[in-house]
Amino acid sequence: MRPLTFTLPKPLIQFCNKSIVEHQIEAAVNAGVKHVILAVGWKADDMQEALAEFRERYGIEITCSVEESPLGTAGPIRLAEKILRNNAPDDEPFFVFNSDVICEFPLKEMLAYHKAHGREGTICVTRVDDPSKFGVVVSDDTGKIARFVEKPKEFISDRINAGLYVLNMPVIDRVDANVFRMIETDVFPKMAAEEQLYSYNLNGYWADIGQPRDFLRGMKLHLASLERRQKDNIDLTPRSRMSPLSVDAKFSLKGNTVLIDPSAVIEEGCVIGPNVTVGKHVHVGKGVRISNASIFDGTKIGDYSHINESIIGWRNKVGRWTKIDNNTVTGENVSIADELFINGAVILPHKGIKEKIIQEGTILM
Repeated sequence: MRPLTFTLPKPLIQFCNKSIVEHQIEAAVNAGVKHVILAVGWKADDMQEALAEFRERYGIEITCSVEESPLGTAGPIRLAEKILRNNAPDDEPFFVFNSDVICEFPLKEMLAYHKAHGREGTICVTRVDDPSKFGVVVSDDTGKIARFVEKPKEFISDRINAGLYVLNMPVIDRVDANVFRMIETDVFPKMAAEEQLYSYNLNGYWADIGQPRDFLRGMKLHLASLERRQKDNIDLTPRSRMSPLSVDAKFSLKGNTVLIDPSAVIEEGCVIGPNVTVGKHVHVGKGVRISNASIFDGTKIGDYSHINESIIGWRNKVGRWTKIDNNTVTGENVSIADELFINGAVILPHKGIKEKIIQEGTILM
C-alpha cells in the first residue's frame, strides 16, 4: 500500500472512513472480546497513539506486542504468549486476524462452530472463482480439514484460507519461539494431519485489501454489504451508514454505494458515485465527478475535476479541471496542478505535480 504506508502503518489506513484495524476491533467487540492484542512492527509508535482512541471508544483493553524483527505469521502468536495466557483461561479460545482482510466477520457463529467440533483450531475459508491462483483448503463434509494444496493445476477445491482463525491455547506450543514460522505452512498442515483443524465456510463478501487494486475492489464489496444491511435494518454504527442525500443538497449521488463523512463539503453540480468514500473535512469543488474512488481526510478537490478508480491520500490538493484515473494512488500532502491528466501513477508524499502523467505505472518519488 505504498505510498500510504509512508505515513501510517497499513492497519491504520482508512478503509471506508475507518481504519482497517478498527473494522476488526469493532467486529471483535461485537462478538464479546474484551482484550485485543496487536502484533506490530513498522511504525509501532503510531499504533500506540491510535490505540488510546480505540480503547475509549470501545471500552476494551488493547495491548501492543512489538516485533523487533519479522516473525512470519506464526511467530507473533508465540511472542504474545504471556499476554494471551495472563488474560484468559487455558480452555478459552482466541481469534486471530490477518491485518489486511475485510469481510462481514461472522465471529459469533464461527466461535460457536469451533466450540461445537471441539478441536484445536478453525480456519475461516472463502470461495473463489479461480482457485489455481491460491492455496486451497480441502475439507470433508463435516468441515474437518484433510490437507492443503498450493495453486492446484486441477480442480480440488474452490475454498481458500480467508485469514481469520479461532485457536485454542495449545496451538501456541506448536510454534517454535526461536524460528521464523508461517502458520499456514508450518503449523496448520501438522494440525490437519492430527485431525485438529476444521474449516468454517464464510458467507458474504471477502477481500484481501493489502494492495491498491484490491483495496478499491474490497471497498466496492464493503459498500455493497453496508447498503444491503442498511436496507435489511441490520444495526450499523453511525459512521458505517450509507450517506443519505438531503433535500437541500446541491449535488447528486449516482448509485447508493457512497459513504460521505458529515464534515465533508461538496459544492453544487457534483456527481458522486458509485462506490465512493469521502473522508473528514474533504472539500469538493463545483462540478466535480468522483466514481470508484476513496478520498482521504483533509483533501481539497478543485472545480470540475474528475477522479475515477483511484485513492487520493490525506491533505491533497487537486487542481481545477484535472482528471485522475486508472488506479492512481497519492500519498500524504500531494499537490496536483490545474488541467492535468494523471494516469495510473503512484505519487509519494509531499510531491508537487505540474505536468501530466500518461505512462501507467509511473512512480513519482
